[in-house]
Amino acid sequence: MNNRRKLVIALGAGALASPLASFAQQPQRTRRIGALINLAEADQESKIQVAAFVRGLQELGWNVGRDVQIDYRWTEGNADRVRKYAAELVALAPDVILTTGGSHVGPLQQATRTVPIVFVQTADPVGGGFVESLARPGGNTTGFTVFEFDIGAKWLELLKELAPRVKRVAVLRDPANPSGTGLMGAIQAVAPSFGMEVSPPVGLRDTGEIERGVAAFARVENGGLIVTPASFAIVHRDFIVKLAALHRLPTMYPFRVFANNGGLLSYGPDVVDQYWRAAGYVNRILRGENPAVLAVQRSTKLDLVINLKTAKALGLAVPQALLLRAVEVIQ
Repeated sequence: MNNRRKLVIALGAGALASPLASFAQQPQRTRRIGALINLAEADQESKIQVAAFVRGLQELGWNVGRDVQIDYRWTEGNADRVRKYAAELVALAPDVILTTGGSHVGPLQQATRTVPIVFVQTADPVGGGFVESLARPGGNTTGFTVFEFDIGAKWLELLKELAPRVKRVAVLRDPANPSGTGLMGAIQAVAPSFGMEVSPPVGLRDTGEIERGVAAFARVENGGLIVTPASFAIVHRDFIVKLAALHRLPTMYPFRVFANNGGLLSYGPDVVDQYWRAAGYVNRILRGENPAVLAVQRSTKLDLVINLKTAKALGLAVPQALLLRAVEVIQ
């Protein structure tokens, strides 16, 4: 039995008091799932993530469209849409809501403290006030963290290893995202040990702010960028990747999708896998378990992806040791 199938069984086993076949034979009302997604509906990455979630439900015995209905809302990283669609989904009285990131969890919790919420891609849910603890969330919300703050130090280390000439780094972050402060602190703490200085952060609120901030930073030589997780950054990843290339700035990204789109390198969790695993928690809640006692799960596997084509365009020779640690090298 492969590890992926074992995970499906492990996620579903706690709630299955009888075989799936027996469950399917009993008359059941159609269950309702709300999904507040941070990307655009037409975004290819969004389609892949949602497909992983649906596949996970199907593997656990749910027939989407027959015994479960999913109501989607696509926010495209827009804060006004997040608040509007959070309220809309809660008004539909779903059995459970799936959502992405702290910028979406907060508005959902403001809209409801009773409808169960399962999150993915969320950093520091305790610090954000979304759960009481990782082991015992204690409310209507649980899910999957994206990473610990010390990953910020790893981002800086990997960027320096690939681009040793980098002496200054600017961090792109959303000031409204509570995880941004912790990540910024982790980067600042280790920068001197790498002979680097951290410039004031560049805001991730609109493309104009990003363009102005990066252009001003690029006026001084030997600079590099670190992009922290934010819905706006993921939605506008093509713009950010092209801007980094325009100014010839070696840039570290938090997710594989950036490297796939031409970013130099990324280091972070498998987001698609988180959506698939989230189906297990949604399944357990639909079958009667309480999110208050479903422990928040950490990401245990972080993937390094290197875009060799982009490295060559920047005149960077990728160390062999770094290539061997990468799970994927994009030619």
